[in-house]
Amino acid sequence: MYRHLPCPALFACCLLCLGGCGSPDAATAPSRAPEQSEQPAAVRSQVTLALNWFPEAEHGGYYAAQVRGFFAEEDLEVKILPGGPGAPVIQLLTAQRATFAVGNADQVLTGRNEEADVVALMAPLQMSPRCIMVHAESGIQQLEDLQGVTLAISAGRAFALYMQKKLPLKDVRIVGYPGNVTNFLQDPKFAQQGYVFSEPFVAREKGGDPRALMVSDLGFNPYTSLLLTNGKTLREQRDLVEKVTRASVRGWQSYLENPGPVNDHIHGLNAEMGREILDYGAKILQDLCLPEGMPKEELGRMTERRWRELADQLVEIDLISTELDVDAAFDNAIVGGEADAP
Repeated sequence: MYRHLPCPALFACCLLCLGGCGSPDAATAPSRAPEQSEQPAAVRSQVTLALNWFPEAEHGGYYAAQVRGFFAEEDLEVKILPGGPGAPVIQLLTAQRATFAVGNADQVLTGRNEEADVVALMAPLQMSPRCIMVHAESGIQQLEDLQGVTLAISAGRAFALYMQKKLPLKDVRIVGYPGNVTNFLQDPKFAQQGYVFSEPFVAREKGGDPRALMVSDLGFNPYTSLLLTNGKTLREQRDLVEKVTRASVRGWQSYLENPGPVNDHIHGLNAEMGREILDYGAKILQDLCLPEGMPKEELGRMTERRWRELADQLVEIDLISTELDVDAAFDNAIVGGEADAP
């Protein structure tokens, strides 16, 4: 998730999409890729899928389901709405301005803590890509070694609060995340948040020598790029939810096997994402989506243990109540039960 913010044309388009998605017809349908099914659109259910950021590799499976016709095979016409900084995916779901959305597990729990009736359906990224990028020459080998640096992170985000609670951070000055790697390249004592397949790649391409330290190594490892819907849709349109979930799982399995044509499509939607970084992202996603030999048939599955562990962590940093019903936050039935992998 490369936070390179200065992209006025794309961001303006994203705002228009988000602002105009009061009904499925209000959003602009994406152009149809060559691989897409020729089934008549008139018989398809029209739904919207709101992304949490601009189109990138972390959304690859959803775009694969679109361009390879998996949504169409389920009699669906899915309009994928690009996100942007602060994309309000939870609010869009609760207001029923989007039928489905992409978000992370901590967002689901904090949203439900504020009485947002949102439910996670499948988790393509089992391992969080969140990292802290430091200079290799700094000698910092693990997060516990962070000291004497300026650390750029998004204040108030769950991972940032957890880091601040668990790490000594001696002589660390915390500043806001700048949205690019400029300061990192200019200052050898600068560290910043990132996604392991984005910011480190960009820094390296620009001549830097970054080292990525995974936040999941601290034990904070929320499911990422989850497929979400609101509880009302799940209760009243179960068949629709099952169709979207099945197609999304197929899309992710397909994307991991052959990301190239889908990356071409994503690049066409977001010129900021070159083919090199998209292909790199798809490669890194292999181990994030299917860690420790997890079979592709289990892709998307979640465990109650992981959700409860995350809830305990969010309670510890005062983001949710101990009374929150964690079981209501996710539905494993459509993807076939709990994952065997952690």
